[in-house]
Amino acid sequence: MTAVPTRAPLFADVALYTDMSAAEPLWRRIETAPDTVLTPYQRFDLLAGWQRHVGARKGVTPLITVGLDPAGAPACLWPLGRHAVGGTFQAEFLGGKHANFNSAIWRRDVAARITAAELRTFLDRLGEAADALVLLNQPRSWDGIANPLTLLPHSVSADPAYRGALATDFDALLAARMNANKRKKLRNRERALAQHGTVTFRRAASPQEARAFLAAFQEQKAERMRELGVDDVFAEPGVADFLADAACRDHPVIELYALCAGDHIAATTGGIVAGGRFSTMFNSIIRNELAQASPGQLLLTRLVQSLCSRGLRTFDLGVGEAHYKEIFCNEVEPLFDSFLALSPPGRMLAAANRALYAAKRTVKRTPALWAAVQAARRWRGRIATAR
Repeated sequence: MTAVPTRAPLFADVALYTDMSAAEPLWRRIETAPDTVLTPYQRFDLLAGWQRHVGARKGVTPLITVGLDPAGAPACLWPLGRHAVGGTFQAEFLGGKHANFNSAIWRRDVAARITAAELRTFLDRLGEAADALVLLNQPRSWDGIANPLTLLPHSVSADPAYRGALATDFDALLAARMNANKRKKLRNRERALAQHGTVTFRRAASPQEARAFLAAFQEQKAERMRELGVDDVFAEPGVADFLADAACRDHPVIELYALCAGDHIAATTGGIVAGGRFSTMFNSIIRNELAQASPGQLLLTRLVQSLCSRGLRTFDLGVGEAHYKEIFCNEVEPLFDSFLALSPPGRMLAAANRALYAAKRTVKRTPALWAAVQAARRWRGRIATAR
């Protein structure tokens, strides 16, 4: 009888790190490897800054989980953190609401070969430090590779994301995305904005300029969130420091852009780059008469033009539906959530989260319910603005 050959194990060990600096050497090694699959939101410099300024204040402890191959090299890295929930510990991806996409960092060959049984070895190891995993907004695939965590139980996220392909010929891309009438309207809006001063598109070229862009963003975003009656996540403790740490440096992790009319910063946006893709993290628009010229749309168009000239391949505007996204981000990016129990107490924790996010998904996908939620928020916003 012929023996069936067995495949060599992918992992010789699964290591847990509760300190970012201890995990940094392996993290940087896998992040910069040529055969790695990761979203821009899993870069060490971004998440280390988030943990230092935001996560630590929220009671998050790093729980970086690294799969090491038989040669001792990192084969994958899960950038997790844990926090206490009652008498249990819940583990999530680092980055919180400031990471649109969440994923492990995978060596490409490992992501293509890993089995559900091998993933369970990670869960067993994580079960020594946490009771449940709550992993939100995970892309079903990235850079042509299916997300291995789809091998485990999961559910559709409350919102999808949207992306679009870039092209070396921006004019051809613009013509494909906007008809002649819409392009004419865009030119008219720029002329209207120019009445308030010379219109310029700028990428922050120094820490000083980055601070000015961030100040405008935070003021504009806060005003908009008050109008909508929505909590401003950018006003939470430590977030301003996190953004400044990432953007106001000689080699920024977060790139900042602004559209200006004379001395007025009319619109801003910030994003990150990895693997030929620009991912938008946030944006804002001035809330005065300049807003009538649609500076956000003008900034978006100029930004895409600059990304095309840099040779980037893909552009995204993050999670959630909005009409302005349809122009340059015409492809749906399906996302999923994982709620996995790692211990008996974790079963209730995972089930509660699963039910919560299922309800959120139902509300967002039921037009009448979602319209009611938005109306209530606007009412709350009018009250807050009137005070």
